[in-house]
Amino acid sequence: MRVLTKYFSTSPALVRIAPLVIIVLLTSGQGMLGEDSRYWLYLVKMLVGGWLIWEMLPYVPEMHWAFSWEAVGVGVGVFVLWVGITGSWATQNTLWPKLGLDTFWVKLGLTHAAAAPVKFWNPVLQFGNHPLLARFFIVARILGSTWIVPPLEEAFYRSFLYRYIARPDFLSVPLNRFLPVPFLATALVFGASHNEWIAGILCGAAYQWLVLRNNRLGEAMTAHAITNFLLGGWVVWRGAWNFW
Repeated sequence: MRVLTKYFSTSPALVRIAPLVIIVLLTSGQGMLGEDSRYWLYLVKMLVGGWLIWEMLPYVPEMHWAFSWEAVGVGVGVFVLWVGITGSWATQNTLWPKLGLDTFWVKLGLTHAAAAPVKFWNPVLQFGNHPLLARFFIVARILGSTWIVPPLEEAFYRSFLYRYIARPDFLSVPLNRFLPVPFLATALVFGASHNEWIAGILCGAAYQWLVLRNNRLGEAMTAHAITNFLLGGWVVWRGAWNFW
């Protein structure tokens, strides 16, 4: 890890890309050592994510938290969209079978969520005999999705990807410059990276609007955190584990 972070000061792209890639790679390993490992590795992943954010801060000056009421409004609005958009087209888990593409992924040798039984994150079910442990992982999930995920994702999607699509010399592109193609492309990629793809596209567009409006990531990070916190509360309150 120290070998990686020493390059952060010399590569503006790496400092915005590598942390999220590391988190994605750790996510792909969850469950490989048994079902319990999904939860323990998530905890490790969030600790690593927190350390990566600390290492990023000196080199990503736009990645600082900022509060505004418009960020609160966007965060709450995206949460409502996330839980409110339903139907057989609303998630990738249901979309691919509906389009007959679930077998297509298998033929390509790819493991897709649609090609296997979906396993939701449910510590209450997994650790039913250990309620304190179940609560611990619920809290870890909510804290991780609230404080760790937003800075990492906003730095990649809004600071790097949006501007890189516009110009490889992405630092020369102001954060507050509206560019239709990068705006649409970034929203689509963000949506494709989430199971709730329709809500994800709208979510990506809303967070990008905050960045364009404020010329920094702070409000988008706050909105992202509010959305994820409310979603975590909804999951626990309603038992809607499919969102995790």
